Amino acid sequence: MADTQECQIGSLTITIDRRLCIGSGNCVKLGREVFELDADAIVTFRAGAGEPGTIEPDRLVEACLVCPVDALIATDETGKRLAP
Repeated sequence: MADTQECQIGSLTITIDRRLCIGSGNCVKLGREVFELDADAIVTFRAGAGEPGTIEPDRLVEACLVCPVDALIATDETGKRLAP
């Protein structure tokens, strides 16, 4: 699997840096609709994560912000970084 993954979710672009992930699962607790831990306990996108209405944007940004190692990056449609 690639070291980084990116997914467009509504107006947000979410990037996962899998090299940084320590598998805390905080993102999954807040964003279960979008994130899951794989067999190696590293975050990845859940199938269908980019479907319209998957998750509220504010909760998705919060799920990125709770990552203790900043492995999740959220940017808006203008490229402005919202997390971390």
